[in-house]
Amino acid sequence: MKESTPREQILTKIRNALIEKTSLPYPDVDISSSVLKPIDEKEGLEVAFAKALIQAGGQFVYCENEHQFLGYLQTLMQERGWDTIWTQSNKVKQVLKAGELSFAEVPGKDSKQLVGLTDCERLIAQNGSIVLSDQKSGSRMAIAFPEVQLVMGYASQVVSTLKTALQDIRQFYPDTLPSQLVFITGPSRTADIEKTLVMGAHGPKELILFLIDDI
Repeated sequence: MKESTPREQILTKIRNALIEKTSLPYPDVDISSSVLKPIDEKEGLEVAFAKALIQAGGQFVYCENEHQFLGYLQTLMQERGWDTIWTQSNKVKQVLKAGELSFAEVPGKDSKQLVGLTDCERLIAQNGSIVLSDQKSGSRMAIAFPEVQLVMGYASQVVSTLKTALQDIRQFYPDTLPSQLVFITGPSRTADIEKTLVMGAHGPKELILFLIDDI
């Protein structure tokens, strides 16, 4: 009798498993409710988002208006020694031009640290995630390249859950969705290799969100 190959053995097990009917081992498990902690509606979505973002390792800066945002950004650039900010976002360019702040549309090759600034699609209060798209950021590399990712967001963009964020984005782009949607929850990190934490493995080492109050 010919001995079956490992592939045939696996397929046989799968076929037998499909034929044999088994009862659900945990019939009382609730699979419809959210696994995330509900938001405290009394404190507001903006506060809930700020807490979740900080807990995830991100930094939060509240701005009363765009003018205050420009002041905070200019101070941060002076403190960190950043000569310019890299951005490909049309919205960000418009705001920076109004504030007469220097920015570059092409990442500098000689800069020690690439600092990028973009706007966002939505901010999710339930887990502190920031939703970026190539449509608003200007390109895919504007999301992937920066070592320090600065994000300009507005209070009106804060929503409660991921589901709400996706619904809003679909309504905003009724015909064609952006080719890339990225969900950032704190700085990029990994501990896959020997359980050693490495920051900036697949994205920014540092994440700073400026929330501008427009409500």
